[in-house]
Amino acid sequence: SRIVRGTTPLDMALTKEKLIGDYDWGALCLPTVPWSKSTRKMPFFARNDDIPILVAAVMGLQHCFAMIGGLITPPFVVMKFSVAFTDVKLQQYAIAASLILAGIFSIVNCLQFKIPGTPYVLGTGVLSVLGTSFTFLPVFENGISAMKADGVDAEDAYGKMLGTVLVCSFLEIFLSFIPKEQLRRMFPPLVTGVAVMCIGIGLTGTGMKYWGGGAVCAEVAWKNHQSAYDLVGFGSIVQNDTWKGGDVTTYGKILPIPGTVCGGKTCCEAGDVALPFGSPELIGLGFSVFVMLVLVELFGSPMMKNCNVIIALLFGYFVAGVSEKCVGSECKKFVVDTKIEAAEDITFLWAKTFKLGFYGPAVFPLLIAFLVTTLETIGDIGAVYDASEESVESEGFDKSIQGGLLSDGVCSFLAALGTGMPNTTFSQNNGVIALTKCASRRAGVACGCWLIFFGILAKVSGIISAIPDCVIGGMTTFLFVNVFVSGLKTVAQVDLASRRNRMVLAISLGVGIGVAIVPYVFADMRASYGTSPFFPCKGPFRNEEDCTKAERGVRDGIVQFLSTPYCVGTVLAILMNAILPPDMEILRKDPPISENKA
Repeated sequence: SRIVRGTTPLDMALTKEKLIGDYDWGALCLPTVPWSKSTRKMPFFARNDDIPILVAAVMGLQHCFAMIGGLITPPFVVMKFSVAFTDVKLQQYAIAASLILAGIFSIVNCLQFKIPGTPYVLGTGVLSVLGTSFTFLPVFENGISAMKADGVDAEDAYGKMLGTVLVCSFLEIFLSFIPKEQLRRMFPPLVTGVAVMCIGIGLTGTGMKYWGGGAVCAEVAWKNHQSAYDLVGFGSIVQNDTWKGGDVTTYGKILPIPGTVCGGKTCCEAGDVALPFGSPELIGLGFSVFVMLVLVELFGSPMMKNCNVIIALLFGYFVAGVSEKCVGSECKKFVVDTKIEAAEDITFLWAKTFKLGFYGPAVFPLLIAFLVTTLETIGDIGAVYDASEESVESEGFDKSIQGGLLSDGVCSFLAALGTGMPNTTFSQNNGVIALTKCASRRAGVACGCWLIFFGILAKVSGIISAIPDCVIGGMTTFLFVNVFVSGLKTVAQVDLASRRNRMVLAISLGVGIGVAIVPYVFADMRASYGTSPFFPCKGPFRNEEDCTKAERGVRDGIVQFLSTPYCVGTVLAILMNAILPPDMEILRKDPPISENKA
């Protein structure tokens, strides 16, 4: 028999309708005129719609770009500022691993798989993507810093954090089988909002450190204080007191490291340039990111608005790339290509491995983090259903909640095995659905494929690792404060006129925000482990022998809990919400004056 051209499965799959379709690209790509009153008309694609391949690829690319800024930040920050400040290849690998893992997990989450022999599923079955979570960033930073100060190798410390995640991820797996109504009763929006706001506040401060030149540089900027400046450098200071009958005493100078040494002082590194923390050149480069964010919001097309973070980051990168710092006739660049040249052509998971271990003091903060991400995921999936025009009263929604929480827990477990930080549902992609009107799961699968592609191309990680810290800071400050805004939105759901609710917020946020602003009220200062006056293990405030190993473990757990804003803030919110009585009911003969005026 003769095969008729155009009737084979391949020909049918490659028709113009299947490949390109008749999508209105102008509505998606044309710039916005701020003063225009005209509205755009865009087609809506439901979650199971069979959209053309090109449309799926473009929509997926937008989701990918919306995620990249958030995906690269946690691993890059942990590897650069906590594990290996000078090991560029390790930083590049961490970025690549984060992209690859997020891509794989997003595909699984969008497709949804039934667990054989059970009524349960893995994945949401809607356009809901997964990525490395900001929530775990402070826990990793604090845990690794404490272990390094205790003499543990930095890479081994990271491996211990991964091993601890493997254990703690079972909390979210367990919670996935509890009905969502019970979880919401146990942890209402008042508690969840406080947790998310505390996360955002703490991270925003970290973002400003990057903006000023770098987190390490910020935390040792006290060495540039007028009273200490002359004492910083190499060599010694000789104090001659023989003229008053004393001795000649020699003191070692305060070393300027960590930080780039410039003239024996502490400076922040940006390419070949070394400047003190908070220099106007560094602030200006970070501010260029904010300028582009505003311009995209004013004039950008829907597609540009979906990719605003990556566009702003690349613009800041471009500005830094064409800028130079000149002193006399000598000019130095803010961006150098050595990190890009050093990057491999391709990479994959386990190109670098870490010895797994366990770190007890991080258990409680990690459990709190998994609890917070559990509640966030429930809200995020509800937002996806709203944007997708799906009913939240359906059996499908309940399955998506169960499958999404299970996916978060299982994928966080697998991420640790794949050398990455825990993964959770990304909320910023809900805005992409709302703007593009595309809720098809095909776009989510395409997004996962793009992330894997960019992760395997190691040069992409090389490009990202070459971005100056101040430019990264401009982007991360915007991203981190959006976390706070998400918490604010959650808290807005409760009755803020209630005295009881205001008391819960005041007590929990008072301590949570206070710790975020002044962490050293409980925590050790950088390069001064065990010396916090609150709970000293050694140093001038310890009146006994140094702490034993067991005492240090208990002490580290207490200090980490108290110095992590969302840990202490969330626990206080849970406690206050549980013990405070409801407001008194006021009985009146007449309605309030405000109602009479109305």
